[in-house]
Amino acid sequence: MLAALFSWPAHAHGAPLDKRLPTIGPAPDFTLTSQDGARVSLQDFRGKVVAVAFIFASCTDVCPMLTDNMARVQDKLGTAFGPQIAFVSITVDPERDTPEVLKQYAENFGADLKGWSFLTGDPAIIREIGRKYGLFARKVAEGDVDHTSLTSLIDPDGILRVQYLGVRFNLEEFRGDLLSLLEESK
Repeated sequence: MLAALFSWPAHAHGAPLDKRLPTIGPAPDFTLTSQDGARVSLQDFRGKVVAVAFIFASCTDVCPMLTDNMARVQDKLGTAFGPQIAFVSITVDPERDTPEVLKQYAENFGADLKGWSFLTGDPAIIREIGRKYGLFARKVAEGDVDHTSLTSLIDPDGILRVQYLGVRFNLEEFRGDLLSLLEESK
């Protein structure tokens, strides 16, 4: 199992400040259900820089920290957030994370839903999406989900560029990478 944690596609960020971010490959597409009950596909975000993270609403470990960090970066992106940069949080616990639960979770963290989608769907489809992104997730006895914390940056052309493993990545670097991908597309 540990091999799955460290296999493709999780790549560390290591681009010097004056270099383009690495290209990993086409981002795996998905179509899931948003916190508002709408169908949302990765294709819907074409033309935007997208950060995709995996969370679950009842998590008491790293998910709240990751979501809070993303909310802080959301606030520092100004007018680019929404029209040019979007965040997507996909639940790894779709059995419990209904659209209503995810909407409340989003509100609890001050997520701007004009630029941030919280997605759920069929458990088998979510497992497959997670697998394609390089995520490890499994249910544990208490009903929680043990999973890798993985945040992926996708450029406006749908290319997976950077993946952050863990929640303690540098938020200014994260913000800078989002803006760099936006600038690169101009």
